[in-house]
Amino acid sequence: MIDGVKRVAAFCAGDAGSSFGGNPAGVWTGAALPPEETMRQVAAEVGYSETVFAARDQPDGHWRVRYFSPESEVPFCGHATIALGAVLALEHGAGTFALQTNHARVTVEGNAEGGTITASLVSPAATGTAAPQAIVDEALALFGYTRADLDERIPAALANGGAGHLILALRSRAALAAMRYDLAAGRTLMRREGWATIALVHAETPQYFHARNPFASGGVYEDPATGAAAAALAGYLRDSGWPETAIDIVQGENMGVPCRLQARALPGHGAPVRVAGLARLIGEGA
Repeated sequence: MIDGVKRVAAFCAGDAGSSFGGNPAGVWTGAALPPEETMRQVAAEVGYSETVFAARDQPDGHWRVRYFSPESEVPFCGHATIALGAVLALEHGAGTFALQTNHARVTVEGNAEGGTITASLVSPAATGTAAPQAIVDEALALFGYTRADLDERIPAALANGGAGHLILALRSRAALAAMRYDLAAGRTLMRREGWATIALVHAETPQYFHARNPFASGGVYEDPATGAAAAALAGYLRDSGWPETAIDIVQGENMGVPCRLQARALPGHGAPVRVAGLARLIGEGA
């Protein structure tokens, strides 16, 4: 494995004085990106849901970034971007850093002060459309849900905030807590449809959401915090007339890994979403 992979928990719960939980990501920075096969091997060895690789080798000063899960490359990863923002702030000082992904340009702002690390990203354009009923029924069957479990206020949607997601809103927190599925069947469905995750959410209030994100497409049963899905959800809610454009999302509770994401949809149909959270270092190594 290449040297210098940092480990950072993103979207930690708690407050600035005492953060805990968070979704771990590997972060590698250097002068030029390693060969693709090396990045794939490193991501598999690190074993987190994503590892981000970043190199400031673009003529315009952007950082070139790529994201890998243990089994596949993903187009955009929110929690790894937050982790990267934390590392860049520690290495280069507080600021806003321009990133070039495989498909879009985004920014991440990082700040490290007094032992507290915060970061926020601005996603690619966030869009959403109604999901075909046949696809919805197939996804419901995967989890053992029925149409009666769905929250009619938030119709099922195919949404994208840098990566594709199916959004299914559930009526109850209990139904969300009971989520179970077959990993192999989920992998087949998500890869066939091009979804990074299926975002299962419950709106406790118009501003406060609970979420779970099966990530079978990347070989991970469940992701404890999913920034790209948060962007996709907030953008879809904004464009569908939801009363709140800024939402708090609690994720990872059922995994014992509490995470908190703050998503604010920027004005304009299809506009990006700002997603923010706390971060903390959890170790370094190769």
